[in-house]
Amino acid sequence: MKSAKEIRRDFINFFTDRGHKEVKSAPVIPQKDPTLLFTNAGMNQFKGIFLGKEEPEANKVVDSQKCIRVSGKHNDLEEVGKDTYHHTFFEMLGNWSFGEYYKEKAIKYAWELLTEVWELPKERLYATIYKEDDEAANYWRKVTDIDSDKILKFGDKENFWEMGETGPCGPCSEVHMYTGNDLDEQDTEKVNADHPQYIEIWNLVFIQYNRDKNGALHSLNKKHIDTGAGLERLVAILQNKKSNYDTDLFTPILDQISELTGVKYSEENGTPHRVIADHMRMLSASIADGALPSNEGRGYVLRRVLRRASRYARMLDVHKPMLYKLVDSVITVLGEPYPEIKERKKHIQKVVKSEEKSFGETLDRGLKVFQDYKNEILEKNKDTIPGKMVFKLYDTYGFPVDLTNLLAEENDLKIDEEGFEKEMEKQRKRAREEESFNKDYNEELDWQVLTEGKDSEFVGYENEKIKSKIRKYAVTEDNKVNLILSRTPFYAESGGEVGDQGHITGNNFKIRIDDTQEKNQSAIHIGEVIEGNIESPEVIAEVNRKESKQIRANHTATHLLHAALREVLGDHVTQAGSLVEPKRLRFDLTHYEKVTKEEIRQVEDIVNSKIWENIKIDKSKQDYEEARENGAMALFGEQYDEEVRVVEMEDFSAELCGGKHADRTGDLGVFKIINETSVASGVRRIEAVTGKQALNIFRQDENILTKVENEYKIEKNELLNKIDEKKQQISNLKEKNRELEKDLWQNKAKELVEQADKIEDLTLVVEQIPGKDTDDLKKIGDTIRQKLDIGLCVVTSVEEGKPRLVVVVSDGAREQYNLKAGDLALELGKILGGGGGGRPHMATAGGSNPNNIPKMMEKLPEIVKDKL
Repeated sequence: MKSAKEIRRDFINFFTDRGHKEVKSAPVIPQKDPTLLFTNAGMNQFKGIFLGKEEPEANKVVDSQKCIRVSGKHNDLEEVGKDTYHHTFFEMLGNWSFGEYYKEKAIKYAWELLTEVWELPKERLYATIYKEDDEAANYWRKVTDIDSDKILKFGDKENFWEMGETGPCGPCSEVHMYTGNDLDEQDTEKVNADHPQYIEIWNLVFIQYNRDKNGALHSLNKKHIDTGAGLERLVAILQNKKSNYDTDLFTPILDQISELTGVKYSEENGTPHRVIADHMRMLSASIADGALPSNEGRGYVLRRVLRRASRYARMLDVHKPMLYKLVDSVITVLGEPYPEIKERKKHIQKVVKSEEKSFGETLDRGLKVFQDYKNEILEKNKDTIPGKMVFKLYDTYGFPVDLTNLLAEENDLKIDEEGFEKEMEKQRKRAREEESFNKDYNEELDWQVLTEGKDSEFVGYENEKIKSKIRKYAVTEDNKVNLILSRTPFYAESGGEVGDQGHITGNNFKIRIDDTQEKNQSAIHIGEVIEGNIESPEVIAEVNRKESKQIRANHTATHLLHAALREVLGDHVTQAGSLVEPKRLRFDLTHYEKVTKEEIRQVEDIVNSKIWENIKIDKSKQDYEEARENGAMALFGEQYDEEVRVVEMEDFSAELCGGKHADRTGDLGVFKIINETSVASGVRRIEAVTGKQALNIFRQDENILTKVENEYKIEKNELLNKIDEKKQQISNLKEKNRELEKDLWQNKAKELVEQADKIEDLTLVVEQIPGKDTDDLKKIGDTIRQKLDIGLCVVTSVEEGKPRLVVVVSDGAREQYNLKAGDLALELGKILGGGGGGRPHMATAGGSNPNNIPKMMEKLPEIVKDKL
């Protein structure tokens, strides 16, 4: 029996033997397509080629692409685990022809691989084609020996593939396989009918049209082949398994889940195991490519998936972080074809563990919220939890509907499933509005062509001023000019480095360039005509040298900073994002706690020592695999060509990088970190400056010290002593103030008790005291409680715009009336838009609406009477 590894390699070798170039999988976080949250198909990285906006590096390629489908129209998240074939993460095997070969060879290759290499039984295979595609039907008969009765025609829905409402499209031909036991029971009516015994295993797409905005089809100049075969399905078939989860793409993970939980996997009761195994594959791949859990966009999708896996772990009676341990078995399955998962193992584990711990606390809070909902429903003598409440438990606290339903049944309640579905649909609508699958890949401009030929040859590593030619230009509605040149010294924004600024000067015209961006492999120079009109193509292109020099220094500083952080904090640190501007740099790093001031000082010392060594910076072109073997670091989620540029600083730093850099580290002058903050769970952000900007920071600090010296007549060397002396004086005054206030409230408490209203034998003291925090209110409340025989006291204040209150109950009141401060605080807190609780003798409450304090005081006597 072939392993999944062998099947994947069979596919790739089959096509490389036939002249296809093997290309690496694109990251699951799309690099050049803002319309996608995740790479969801093998064609994503070739989208620009299909649209005619990019030239392919090779006309025939083959790959195994990592794919994620959990959002937009490809969203089966809630189905994953319930059956044996839905997945959030899967691998798509594909062979591609960009204008090289077409239908005949695509069909011949597919049949040859399936029936001769993998020896699938021909009598079980079906070919579906588009209803009008007689050409494909003829090729199936000509180049294969498939039974003619098993060539089936279907309509647009089944066999016409489109990228979107507009753009490249064409008919497709799918290969389906009958997996039932009785060959005589085969029925062509069940093909393409979602029947579990008829499985689609390969889709051959013939891209030959372009659909315009009016819906009309136009023949393309070049016709392309785009195929996709799901590895998980193929492996299940070739390993003779009824379930994808029974293959070696999942069994190592399922075995580890069983080992960690003590619950053996079975198909009948294995939904939790399947969910966890699938989701950990998805999470490991996406985090390795740079995604992180958060509250928006793809980060929100990751958080939902991770929480879903964590919920199912609880169903296996696991209440402590466990998912992070499964990264080991994921690496067993996916680490070889996708080495970035193995390389970033520690990072993935720390992100997952941190989220698991946080979600465990959220889930526990959700149980408390459910109790509050339940009490509220029962108090109103109702028996149904509203859909909005069910949705909030689902969306905010991660409760699946079946868990809420189970808890409701235990308390003789029902849930409003219809109302929940309405709230879910609102969320789906919001998500659809955020998605932009139908947006055009690139805003089209009305380009004016001046010269023909290749464009955007970048010569800016060595030159900052060159002669060039305008290939074409366009003017936008806001009078911004966009230019594409034959050659350019302007660096287009990439890898965190901002696009260059400068000037392009021609015969009787001058253009100020404010930004440079890359689109469809062309450098777009964006700016404004400040003299004359564009008439001739010959120009002088000159980058702003001062700013370019600062950008080079700051980019080099990010490399030095990266290496220094790994030396001080550990090898788990990797770059998770950056920004390189003329005046500053920003560097995001994977780290799970605040970088201390001492660690910052150590990092600064290391970077500055390397600057002062004035190390020569080597930049060279190398083979990707060779560079990686030699230790050059690759960045999260970046996609690299076979030949890469390596930036090295002796044995201290080596990174793959296409950006501009200084010639020697000494060019940076000096390095200073100015800020350190949190960006997301497991990601910190450092901002820093070099050279003149660093000098400005030092001078600002010096100016502040000088001002303090002059203002308070204190020498610098005495400043710390004076500050300590003043702090002690302030502390003494605060202590004295506390003693005075204590004496004041002893007298005030007696007065309040004497003047208080009574309910039966109970003395009720209510007082609003401005400017007090909760601790102050507790002390005041306790002082008043000591003056009460049978009574209670509520003291309240507003702190930072939020109402706060403390409830105290005397021992006599608890004994005679069984009054509890915690019960009262809970009810009073709700009036204030919050909640509360605490001990029987003292409790606290808070909320969000200080305007309701009078209302709370007004209702207090009635609430107390009910308790009596």
